[in-house]
Amino acid sequence: FLYWEFEVNRMNKVILVTGANSGIGLALCERLLSVDTEGLQLCLACRNMRRAEAARSALLTSHPKAQVALLQMDTSSISSVISAAQEVKKRYDRLDYLYLNAGIMPNPQFDVNAFFKGLFSRNVITMFATGEGILTQQDGVTPDGLQEVFMTNLFGHFLLLRELESMLCRAGRTSQLVWTSSSNAHRSAFSLEDIQHKKGTQPYSSSKYASDLLSLALNTHYNKQGLYSSVICPGFVMTNLTYNILPSFPAFLWTLFTPIFWLIRMFTNTFTLTPYNGAEALFWLFKQKPESLDPYAKYHSLTSGLGNNYTQPRKMDIDLETSESLYEKLLQLEREVRKKLKDEQKESPP
Repeated sequence: FLYWEFEVNRMNKVILVTGANSGIGLALCERLLSVDTEGLQLCLACRNMRRAEAARSALLTSHPKAQVALLQMDTSSISSVISAAQEVKKRYDRLDYLYLNAGIMPNPQFDVNAFFKGLFSRNVITMFATGEGILTQQDGVTPDGLQEVFMTNLFGHFLLLRELESMLCRAGRTSQLVWTSSSNAHRSAFSLEDIQHKKGTQPYSSSKYASDLLSLALNTHYNKQGLYSSVICPGFVMTNLTYNILPSFPAFLWTLFTPIFWLIRMFTNTFTLTPYNGAEALFWLFKQKPESLDPYAKYHSLTSGLGNNYTQPRKMDIDLETSESLYEKLLQLEREVRKKLKDEQKESPP
């Protein structure tokens, strides 16, 4: 019996998803379990454990035999990420898929004038699909002294994969990292001189463009060790993040806009609208051989006017030199962060 149990655990694919308690993270988990209920070990890494418990209960209601574990992790906190990584190493002997999906867009500022101007222009589809020209954010600073969006969306995940490197890089096996990026990832919002985006007003766009760059660098450094990184865009999805864009917008107006969104879908395939549709590329990548994927491509979740879902690779506006420079800067920041953490532990009383 013990041998059989060991064999089952050895054969099961271990999948960790950050930001898995709602939106496309939860939709991905549902879709994964729908195709392989008993052959997967799912680990939902979430900041809010009450919501995480609700998500787990919902998954187990649909799939009673599923293996669904919870992990408390806040990617905006260095100590939380390191503690969570240590817990993962205790629970599992390997990690097959790491979906880096958690993300925030805090205090979004919506330019109403630009929105209505764009609504009647030829750029209306681009505006809806990418948020270009109508969205800015007011960033915050974490207790660790880092920019909140940068830490939550990018550096917290970078720290996590560095902590889990030994589980992800194994001889004779392949593992996959999958970043949830965005069509809002613009080169113009990012600067190597300000990777945390302290001086700008588009920290979300900057962090997502940085994840595109970082994915390329990770492939350069880790492919030979069996670790492959990919980037997806979920399209325009109605999630909590989307609703938070217009905090002062009456809820009924979103409802009024819904028919417009469905109409726009007839002209563009980027309006996925539902979390299920938005998770299409995440789910599609699960079924691919990582060696066959293009490190310069972003894999887009797309939905046709008739409601059919599919995935399409589109070349990213990135280059190897910039990606390497960012990677080196992140390694340097990691060294600084670890040194600071070590110094603080020395100073704190036993």
